[in-house]
Amino acid sequence: MGSSNEWDPLKKVVVGIADDARVPLPDKSLRLVNYADKKYRFQIPHGPYPDEVVESANKDLEMLDKFLTREGVEVVRPDKKFIPNYYNYCPRDTVLIVDDVALATPMSLSARATEYKAMEHHFTNHKLIVAPQPDRDKLYNVMCLGDPDTLALHETDPCFDAANVLRANDDLYYLISNSGNRKGAEYLQELFPKKKVHTIEGVYSYMHLDSTIAFLREGLMLLNPARIKSIDVLPKSLQSWDVIWAPEPYDIGHHPFYNHASTWVSVNLLSVNPNLVIVERHQRDLARLIEKHKIDVALLPMHQARTLGGCFHCVTLDLERKHD
Repeated sequence: MGSSNEWDPLKKVVVGIADDARVPLPDKSLRLVNYADKKYRFQIPHGPYPDEVVESANKDLEMLDKFLTREGVEVVRPDKKFIPNYYNYCPRDTVLIVDDVALATPMSLSARATEYKAMEHHFTNHKLIVAPQPDRDKLYNVMCLGDPDTLALHETDPCFDAANVLRANDDLYYLISNSGNRKGAEYLQELFPKKKVHTIEGVYSYMHLDSTIAFLREGLMLLNPARIKSIDVLPKSLQSWDVIWAPEPYDIGHHPFYNHASTWVSVNLLSVNPNLVIVERHQRDLARLIEKHKIDVALLPMHQARTLGGCFHCVTLDLERKHD
């Protein structure tokens, strides 16, 4: 059993940890992929995240762990002995589960290239494929500095984060952005020839897809209206789906100097099954809209979602979902 979409009943999941989270010294990849909007290098924080951030995040992650366990989900965690160069807070970013394959993707940030190793021991029921890392000397486009319309990655080698992709059974939806180039989509199509890889372009450059689109169940999606101005910008296979337009998010704030996600991290929810999703507890307007579609909403805290750059979808990696 593996996982082929975002909504089937969740059976086994990785929940991240915040231990040893840090922002590494800015090499070219970090500077251009994460911080192209910063004019000066001194504006980029580096070093370990503050202890209070780590402690707060771990408290919320433990609460998520316990909630999922009560729902009958097997929860596993990254290996604390693996000291990351960045963090193990967002397992969704680094490994793409497609059916029974675990793909360690060719990451856009060099510091995150080996994060999959903290979870490797959980892939016993999966075929682990480690994608070749790109030639980073040629990959990055310095012209993206200060220009959100110019993307950070050249088309020299395949490069993408796992969180650039959302899964809908035979369809894989791939965001071209600062963290995913077109060659990455081509590589994914070659690797999974029985799937159809659909690219989404020109909607959001910083960086992943799961704060722009969330699949709630087959045929129903949540869209971020600040980025998806019309369903016409989506692949035709999605244009017939029912849509919930996300309301203006409640700003949960962030630790000073560590703003790593916009307020639209509200869209970054986790589907436990087609009838239950987990939403950050301050997003009550969003919860009410989802509930109108006869989906229960569990409101749980994730206080450091903007500080660390990920909410419930990002901080989890579903290993097994039961296909109904």
